[in-house]
Amino acid sequence: MTLSRRKFLAAGSALAAAGLTGCGSRSSLGGSNELSMWTWTGSVNDGLIGQAEKAIPGYDGMKLAMTRIGSNYKTKVLTALAGKSLVPDIVAINDDVATYFPNADQFHDLYELGAKEFEKDFLPWKWKWGVTPAGKMLGYPMDTGPTALFYRTDVFQKAGIDVDPGAVAQLAPDWDTFIALGKKLKQAVPGSAITDNITGIYGYRMAQLPKRYMTSDGKYIGDQDHVRQSFDLAVRVVKEGLSANAQNSTDKNAVVTNGKLVAYNGAVWWAQLGPKNAAPKTKGLWKVTAAPGGAGNKGGSFLGITKYCKNPKAAFAFISWLESAKNQAQSFLDPVLFPSTPASYTDSRLAAPDPFFGGQQIVDVFAESAKKYPGAFFSPYDSIIDNPISSELVNVEAAGKNPDQAWADAQHQIERELTRAGAI
Repeated sequence: MTLSRRKFLAAGSALAAAGLTGCGSRSSLGGSNELSMWTWTGSVNDGLIGQAEKAIPGYDGMKLAMTRIGSNYKTKVLTALAGKSLVPDIVAINDDVATYFPNADQFHDLYELGAKEFEKDFLPWKWKWGVTPAGKMLGYPMDTGPTALFYRTDVFQKAGIDVDPGAVAQLAPDWDTFIALGKKLKQAVPGSAITDNITGIYGYRMAQLPKRYMTSDGKYIGDQDHVRQSFDLAVRVVKEGLSANAQNSTDKNAVVTNGKLVAYNGAVWWAQLGPKNAAPKTKGLWKVTAAPGGAGNKGGSFLGITKYCKNPKAAFAFISWLESAKNQAQSFLDPVLFPSTPASYTDSRLAAPDPFFGGQQIVDVFAESAKKYPGAFFSPYDSIIDNPISSELVNVEAAGKNPDQAWADAQHQIERELTRAGAI
């Protein structure tokens, strides 16, 4: 399936119909001396925002007015852009930044505001993700989501496994050896699992690959071997009895709390979301090492400046200050956002030992993953493609559906949805 330039633009119009059409007065939120910003809870450091709310660094006559949007964040952003009235000057954008590319005319090109001089400060793949195929920079890098292997040292010791991070990495450098390790753990401690559910394996394997569902010139490749192999790997883990079969957030927390999930290939943010939140009594029993299958990334955000911004130069001064290496290091401490600026990785605030992980300097592991991640092209249609595959995988694990039929059904639905979006 190939997406032509004409079809790409048409598809953009189709996506826009859901939120980026309409008319009205073109205006931004806030007073003439304020830069309005929309984001979600946990996306920025409160101390840094507090400074900007008094005065934008370098623009003493301007200050920030930030609003945290609760549910349906993206829908509310698109609705505001549709009306072209009361639009925030600055918007946070999640890792689905590519879905905004067909509507890039709604945003300032950050290259025109001076972004190029900061490119050297960021991970190359992260920087590239904020740039459209036409070369317009829509999203300025915020955090990233490098992946690694989390594991319970007490369970590993019961299985007679050396718990040193280097030793574990050598024992399970790829997915085949990781599955063998999982079998050994389950034999020693019955009920042990190495993933919360089937989509956990699939999603994190896809997060390691140098290609995903489409090429930059619009060709659909989601039916090729690299995707099918990731699909089959996830099915294999389930068939080996190594998945906890936890299909919702409550159950996912429960398998961490009750100790069933003893190893997990997850993103850096899972440390807080998973064991620190769901199993605080396991403090000191976890460690982190390089993930089987190589470096990966899952998650991370961006900042965009809308076309309705009342002072684009001040807005860019703010976002480039907020996402400097020094300030990204501060944002790792609270709210645990992993930096996209490699210079942050040696900051003493990040390099401190983590008591929850037995005094390990876990930042070192994730920094290596972030730097070694190969990067991949994300298209505006990735969610349209990913959702049917993930849903069918759940049908395999939760309902016993035949994997071959699940794959065929997913591809059929993807073709239908991409056709409806005008992508093929």
